[in-house]
Amino acid sequence: MTLVTADDVVGNSREDAMSVQPMPVGGISAVQALPEPPAEEDGPAVTSVSKALRLLASFRRVGPVAGVSELARLTGLPKSTAFRLLAQLEASGYLERSGTDYRLDRMLFELGNCVPMCSHGDLRSVAGPFLSDLFLRSRYVVHLGVLDGVDVLYLDKIHGHGNVKVPTKVGGRMRASCSALGKAMLPFGHREAVELILQEGLARRTRHSIAAPGLFVSELGQVRKHGVAFDREEAALGLTCVAAPIISHGTAVAAVSVSGPTGRFDPPALAKQVQSAAREISALYARHLHDQGLQALPG
Repeated sequence: MTLVTADDVVGNSREDAMSVQPMPVGGISAVQALPEPPAEEDGPAVTSVSKALRLLASFRRVGPVAGVSELARLTGLPKSTAFRLLAQLEASGYLERSGTDYRLDRMLFELGNCVPMCSHGDLRSVAGPFLSDLFLRSRYVVHLGVLDGVDVLYLDKIHGHGNVKVPTKVGGRMRASCSALGKAMLPFGHREAVELILQEGLARRTRHSIAAPGLFVSELGQVRKHGVAFDREEAALGLTCVAAPIISHGTAVAAVSVSGPTGRFDPPALAKQVQSAAREISALYARHLHDQGLQALPG
């Protein structure tokens, strides 16, 4: 049996990343758990901070509203400790009471929009006009995402009134191996992520999700060759997606995609639009980085 490794698909040279070929007609057939808290240093102040951060991070699992008992269970904290810390977070403006429950407050929204990828002139703002243009041309759901470990992290989403329901949200995650966005980024400078996916085993969201490592690696090879990736009902039944990488110095720093209902979706035609948008974003983002004297870091 041939051993399948990330070396079969992932390269690091800028020349390789830019030498993609047009996709032939027909294309390719085709929530992350909470991270472990860092080791706590000695001292009650540090311990309390880490526990409060665990409470905040728990909302990634339960959604916008949660009760004390549920949050205590998720974090493994005594209910009395959780209640005390939640009250402190509420007093500081990070949480808001909703009856007997708690929900994230606007302070976190403001802080979240201060991260570099959301600031003026950075990736999301640079890509924004091109995402809007792509939505207006295609009339399908448009996403911008980055790679974070073995997941896609969604930075932006544009959709209209009549679009098919897509199980994504800004700030949400999807396993990279099940999504066109993820498969568009993995072959371009993300060797460690590919190796980890193969080690952990391929996640399956639907009966169409790729489960065989050899098939997955083969598809990533096609993505690297042609510069476009497809998700044919691998993330959600009835939903097809096409994505292309945003390249900086040979590495995919992000990807852009279009998603729509399988019955009305024309992947080869939309692939050209998505690739064009990705190239334009890549070029403008490169100019922005050059002007700032910066270099993009891989997701």
